[in-house]
Amino acid sequence: MPEIVIAERAGVGADGHPRPTEDHVVVLDNAVLLLDGATSPDPALPPGGWYAERLAQRLADDLGAAPEADLTDLLTSAIAVVTTENALRPQQSPSSTVAAVRWLEDRVEALVLADSPVVGFGDFGVDVVSDDRLARLRRRGMLQTGADVRRRRNAHDGFWVAEADPGAAAHAVRRSWRRTDVDAVVLASDGVSIGVDQYELFDWREVLAITRADGPDAVLDAVRTAEKQDPDGERWPRPKRHDDQALVLIDFASGGIQGLP
Repeated sequence: MPEIVIAERAGVGADGHPRPTEDHVVVLDNAVLLLDGATSPDPALPPGGWYAERLAQRLADDLGAAPEADLTDLLTSAIAVVTTENALRPQQSPSSTVAAVRWLEDRVEALVLADSPVVGFGDFGVDVVSDDRLARLRRRGMLQTGADVRRRRNAHDGFWVAEADPGAAAHAVRRSWRRTDVDAVVLASDGVSIGVDQYELFDWREVLAITRADGPDAVLDAVRTAEKQDPDGERWPRPKRHDDQALVLIDFASGGIQGLP
């Protein structure tokens, strides 16, 4: 088994006040899930963390029952079940990113839906599995209001995320690596990946090195320190001073020969 280390930290709400994290991490016998619930702009809707928790548990249950089933099929089914059980409606429901990593005897697989990246390290170099559709829309100023977000959520001219549309799972970004080629895999919510993509505090190789040397909390600390030095978002515009943070390292190199049991 690979060694798995996790760090999580709650951010603040849009009002700047502390509130429980909406990130959820689940560790299974041969998989890790990281879901980041989106903060809802509509107080009448359940919070994103509520949805992320339920979807994570359903996906974990399904993976436990069928540990080698296709990841896209599992996610499609999990979204459908959570949607039905909670009478959710498309465009009027909470949403969540999904990042999943699974290791089998011959391969390691990754699935990413929305902006929680997975990064593989190994003989192939550094392979960033990311879904940048949401980021592209933000850079183009196309997500200025809640109405903009709802109109472009799970739309072909927008972005795809887990919500009340099971078909969104088919738009996830996938990757598969030979297990013997994999040294480590990192999963991150955007409250951590922003330190690479926007703040440019470090690259992904450095994230891996820091996590191995000092633990994943050291990476979270570096991101929070940068944000405290820019409290009003003048250097790095962002909707919240501090987002929720979750970082997971799956270290195959520490678990024997490339993590093989």
